[in-house]
Amino acid sequence: MKLTVLGCGGGIGSGRHTTCFLLDDDVLIDAGTGITALSLEQLAKIDHVFLTHSHLDHVLGLPLLIDAVGDRRDKPVTVHALPDTLEILDRHLFNWKLWPDFREIPDAAAPWLRFVPLALGSMVELGARRISSLPAHHTVPACGYRLSNGARSLVFTGDTTRSEALVHALNQMSDVSELIIETSFENGLRDIAVASMHHWPDSLALELGNLKNNPRIWITHLKPGNEAPIMDELRRNIHGREIAPLTQGQVIEW
Repeated sequence: MKLTVLGCGGGIGSGRHTTCFLLDDDVLIDAGTGITALSLEQLAKIDHVFLTHSHLDHVLGLPLLIDAVGDRRDKPVTVHALPDTLEILDRHLFNWKLWPDFREIPDAAAPWLRFVPLALGSMVELGARRISSLPAHHTVPACGYRLSNGARSLVFTGDTTRSEALVHALNQMSDVSELIIETSFENGLRDIAVASMHHWPDSLALELGNLKNNPRIWITHLKPGNEAPIMDELRRNIHGREIAPLTQGQVIEW
């Protein structure tokens, strides 16, 4: 399996893009501004989109994807997400006011878009690939994903603050080689991190201290312009683990 980082920033500016990963060449994990790195030909190959939650920096590319390549495809793009996330998209995005409802275009019998609810803890099999939803703790209903080839797994937490349920789920896995987890603010902005339910270095250090396995740690969703101090604080607080910032354009294979 191959994961290409199209966007991993906690915001935009100076070439940064928000969360969007390309799994192999046909699956997106979230659909932030990083989706704009793909060509029309690449966009047309996207069959499935797995969303972690409904926040704009993770979904804003989705309506533009459907609009750009819906007529180039012979089947709808399938969006997998928690039922609460799909309800938010239904009510507030694909509502004919903010954006047309492509579940009815060109008609409901042959749409360009379809929603498939994904219960927490459930798994979708795409050939030999297994994509499972994991618990997360954020300001809206949210999940992470385990991407498994049957032998090794990569876990992406999505946006989350401390979560006993997530740590418990991770501790049940013996094959996780890569963990992509967020840290959005430095310790000096702890109050903002708490209010917005994101990690800061001290909280991530506590979280990883409860982790029994030892995957390579990739840090994502860093606040634009604050990447260096956040990473400095993480490296001072976290010992005995391989840790590095995720970078735009990076490719992880497992």
